[in-house]
Amino acid sequence: MSAVNEWIAREYFEHLGYLVTQPCKYVSTGRNKRIDEDLDLLVTHPQVEKHKLPDHIIWTTGDLETVGRAVVGVRGGHAERFYSGTYEQSPEILRYAERSARLAAAARLGGEPMAVILCIPELPVSEELREKTLAGLRERGVDGVVSFRTMLLELVSAVRINRNYEKSDLLQILRILKAYGLVKDPQLEFFEKRGRKPKMKDPA
Repeated sequence: MSAVNEWIAREYFEHLGYLVTQPCKYVSTGRNKRIDEDLDLLVTHPQVEKHKLPDHIIWTTGDLETVGRAVVGVRGGHAERFYSGTYEQSPEILRYAERSARLAAAARLGGEPMAVILCIPELPVSEELREKTLAGLRERGVDGVVSFRTMLLELVSAVRINRNYEKSDLLQILRILKAYGLVKDPQLEFFEKRGRKPKMKDPA
């Protein structure tokens, strides 16, 4: 599943114009990981002249317009929400946000500054638990959180039915789902939920 999660994140950042690197192509077994082996994705945008971080932690696609480079951690688990207990019980999942990992990422990206981004499924519904989770992420070095919902909605919006995405299996799958009406554009879904106004009855 981790490969699929990184696949989605890679397609998303490439769609936004980032150059994406996956530093480690193998899974280490029988020993502790080196710090550079905890780096999932490194991204850099050649057209962002001035790197600037948004002043909030939950990022949308628009928030990434000023982020020039970043180290990206990808954490799946789509059947459950991402709580503070997730990283408190398994602190290694945020190891990529530690200073030593950032230095390793900076060496590959050509220096700092850079952002630390975490891609996750849904956050807690409870506002209290949500804020606790986000506060803990800030304390541990995470600058921005991007949800899989945000990434997938962006990709679904970008896919066109009349294009053949033979160079991307993910985009091709989304295209086929849209062609058969199984997936709809987010904007279309929004207007459909609102419903159309009823027609005025003919006075006659």
